[in-house]
Amino acid sequence: MIQKIGFVGVGRMGANMARRLKECGFAIAAVYDVNTELAKQIADELNSTAASQLADVTRLSDMIITVVSDDAAMRDIYLNPNDNLLTNAHGKLFMNCATITPSVHVELKRKADEIGANMLETPMASSITQAREGTLYLMCAGDKAVFDAAQPVLQKLAASMIYTGAPGTAAQVKALVNMVMNMNTAALAEGLGLADALGLDLDLVRKVFSQTGANSRVLETDAEDMQNRDHATYFSAAHAAKDSGIALQLGKEQGLPMVLAAATKRQYDEMVQKGLGDLDKSGISELTFKDRNPDLQRVSV
Repeated sequence: MIQKIGFVGVGRMGANMARRLKECGFAIAAVYDVNTELAKQIADELNSTAASQLADVTRLSDMIITVVSDDAAMRDIYLNPNDNLLTNAHGKLFMNCATITPSVHVELKRKADEIGANMLETPMASSITQAREGTLYLMCAGDKAVFDAAQPVLQKLAASMIYTGAPGTAAQVKALVNMVMNMNTAALAEGLGLADALGLDLDLVRKVFSQTGANSRVLETDAEDMQNRDHATYFSAAHAAKDSGIALQLGKEQGLPMVLAAATKRQYDEMVQKGLGDLDKSGISELTFKDRNPDLQRVSV
């Protein structure tokens, strides 16, 4: 039975997931973050322990939820020889929420199996608000029995979830989700940028887009922000660049041309190079609206 939960990575997503589970009656036994001051703040808020060692998170918890940034961070928390989550982890359940390369999920699942630990990959296609409200969309992969065992927690975090099968498959699906989302965002930024250059009323253009084949989910979430240059970060351009790269690598491995995905990644890479990587992905419009680049100080962070 899962009663005590640990968190590794308590940024905006991880912290809000922890808050949600605390409100649902679970004990948040320990939290860990490379930002030790942040970890202490969240631990104090949730009546938890700010662990100084990853192994302590495992020791104190029945289930450990990880929300880290990339492949390197994921490998470090599980494989660092000096301190890692797999120390004395027999019988523990790990739930990995990061968007990382599918092969890394497969590698770590194999390591967990070797010591008798359970591991589930659960990348998220959701926002900070949904993490707080328990309405995430989760893609889950791994052993079906582990997926079933994790249901008491998953159902408190997610409004919808799907089991995709073998390790790595949820990460593959998530890479595709973010690839298409990023391409849609880039396309919308070009469309609105051209409309602005033509002197068209952007409110009118957005309305037409919403009622025609130009409609998309990112039109709802990003179009007004692009128009108003309000790029408060929900999903950063740096993460968009990373995730587009994961999808491109998958395409390369399959020998597929990925022309649009490659062009989109180049734009997000350019944002990072220009110092705009911490902006929301909607900030790609700073590259497509005429005369915006020289005036970057007007961009909201």
